[in-house]
Amino acid sequence: MAQTVIPGHAHNDYLNKPALFEALEARLISVEADVHLMNGDLYVAHVRPITANNKRSLENLYLKPLFDHIQKNDGKVYPDYDGPFYLMIDFKGGSIEMYNRLIELLEKYRSILTVMENGELKQGAVTVFLSGSRPADAVYKSEPKLAFLDGRPGDLEKQIDSRIMPVISDHYKNHLSWNGGGKMPEEQELKLRKLVSKVHAEGKILRLWASPDNPNAWKNFRRIGIDLINTNKPTKFLHFMRKVPDGTPSF
Repeated sequence: MAQTVIPGHAHNDYLNKPALFEALEARLISVEADVHLMNGDLYVAHVRPITANNKRSLENLYLKPLFDHIQKNDGKVYPDYDGPFYLMIDFKGGSIEMYNRLIELLEKYRSILTVMENGELKQGAVTVFLSGSRPADAVYKSEPKLAFLDGRPGDLEKQIDSRIMPVISDHYKNHLSWNGGGKMPEEQELKLRKLVSKVHAEGKILRLWASPDNPNAWKNFRRIGIDLINTNKPTKFLHFMRKVPDGTPSF
């Protein structure tokens, strides 16, 4: 029986087919968009583009396609899935101006978004969270909240509401040196398990970026409990995870 969704995070690969649609076809539950502020609008690119191309705006590459996709699926990203679908927006050279422009855009698509207002969270089809040069103070102060925060391990044990900071992310090499081949060394597995436990104890989910991206690594990360497994290979990831028992998300 095929799994409903796949516990992966589609790291951007904008040189290939549209990253959003590849992730949706692979039924992943998290996608990433790197954004730059240019001429008052947000454009998607890993490296700041020389010119602003409207076809590569955040709205045209992610927000509007997601909205249209959800409308066709009776208000869901996947017809048979009621859990959160994450849109991680990675601020490159973040600023309050960038955040304000993002909120303007998100207001247009509020009907599909998770929103927190007056301390109450209403889950939508898409939960937006901010990474990179994220303006954390602006997010904390915003009312209502249309975007949430990507935390770091240093944010643990600070009593930060998991509704405001649903995800904890970090660079893989800050924790492990294993290259994804063969058996993971026992001491590194123990270290990773401790991190997973700390994250889960706060009701948050874990993502490690720049991690090994191959079937052996995916199998181990899934076994140990990483919630959003980072991948640049959504289709291969899907095919592999459908062969793994209990491939559904752990949250």
